[in-house]
Amino acid sequence: MTIRLLADSGADLPKSYYDENNITFIPLRVNLDENEYDDLITIRPGEIYEAMRNGKSPKTSQASPNFLKETFTELAKTAEPSIYIAFSSGLSGTYDTAVMMKNEVLEEYPDFDLKIIDSKGASLGCGLAVMYAQELISTGNTIQEVEESVKNYCESLQYIFTVDDLTYLARGGRISKTSAFVGGLLSIKPLLHMKDGKLVPLEKIRGRKKLVKRMIELIEARGVNLSEQRIGISHGDDIELANEVKELIEEAFQPKEIVISMIGAAIGAHSGPGTLAIFFAGKE
Repeated sequence: MTIRLLADSGADLPKSYYDENNITFIPLRVNLDENEYDDLITIRPGEIYEAMRNGKSPKTSQASPNFLKETFTELAKTAEPSIYIAFSSGLSGTYDTAVMMKNEVLEEYPDFDLKIIDSKGASLGCGLAVMYAQELISTGNTIQEVEESVKNYCESLQYIFTVDDLTYLARGGRISKTSAFVGGLLSIKPLLHMKDGKLVPLEKIRGRKKLVKRMIELIEARGVNLSEQRIGISHGDDIELANEVKELIEEAFQPKEIVISMIGAAIGAHSGPGTLAIFFAGKE
């Protein structure tokens, strides 16, 4: 039986990817100028970055509980086994809400087989897990095999990223204010990573060239079998920087594939313009 894959906009994959691969799309929500929008449906990332450059402070909220329940109910009616790869529970309430809505749906459809995976990741890191799951499903793996493999893959994923201004992350509660060390005055840029599904400051680097060089060094130090991997790069409306880093990664590691995406409105509202993130499988 066909397995239905679900993912939310926290995966930062283009909407076309969901459509082309018949993946059920769950939008996170963005609030701007007292209006609420569905990420990638009624608002585009560029609109958020432009608003932030103009001094506005967009807010975000988790996926709609009603939307989740309606989506799960429709799938339960078809009895189609389903796997939802969710945005990190450490950054959003979407995963916990999805589990709650699943339990409500199971009261009426107790045989519905829905696996919900906490990716413990964000942006294209979560997106790589979705792409990996899609490949496993398309090659005929069982739902149990897909679930186990994706969980293991998520555990292996490494996140290295930088932001232009930590104020955005601190304002949204994504990092503590005490962790929001400030470096703008001396061109000091923060490096962060993910630990247990949460954002954690890692180092401070002065100057963009040194920053990019250090990111490449960390990929080499933490990565495993990099030439056999799909590596992800996501950016906050800075495709030039993303392409620059792509060339350096290709030269250093010759990976199987490099995927680039713009960070979506829901995550970009917290990370801000100029964010750069790299995702790959590796070790601590």
